[in-house]
Amino acid sequence: MPKALTILGLVVAVLLLIVFGLDTAIGFPLGGGDKVMSIGFSVCAAVLGYLSWTTWRELQ
Repeated sequence: MPKALTILGLVVAVLLLIVFGLDTAIGFPLGGGDKVMSIGFSVCAAVLGYLSWTTWRELQ
């Protein structure tokens, strides 16, 4: 079960990075309203991805 949760965390992090990265770059999915908020969410998604990755490596 913990491995499944870490993989789910990785998937969520990648999806969030894609959505907010595209929003920052071209303003497509969310209309590009607030760049600072999109960058903040991208940083948070990157941190989530890093934490999930290190936890997944530790479980192996």
